[in-house]
Amino acid sequence: MAINVEDKIRGLNPARRKLVEDRAAELIAEEMTLRELRHARKLTQVRIAKVLGISQDSVSRLERRSDLLLSTLQKTVKALGGKLTLLAEFPDRPPVVLAGIVGDDPPSKVRTRG
Repeated sequence: MAINVEDKIRGLNPARRKLVEDRAAELIAEEMTLRELRHARKLTQVRIAKVLGISQDSVSRLERRSDLLLSTLQKTVKALGGKLTLLAEFPDRPPVVLAGIVGDDPPSKVRTRG
């Protein structure tokens, strides 16, 4: 008979179950949509629209889009009080922060072999 994850978690002692549930909550909190991020920052679409100089309806549409220009995403994150950073992840090395793409960061100097 197959055991599902809920059964497995219920079988843990209370202290271990709390650790698992807390970590799951942390992982879930690390990934948010723009709308969820705005809610977490306790900001309204009207407030963000004023900061961005667009209409509330445009903010609503922006939050529903799945494909944004980096400059639009950067401005939106800044309006929410944050800073956008791009991270490239690879299976065979640690993550790399990409510089010179998001506008604020100057491009890195290219190393040449000499």
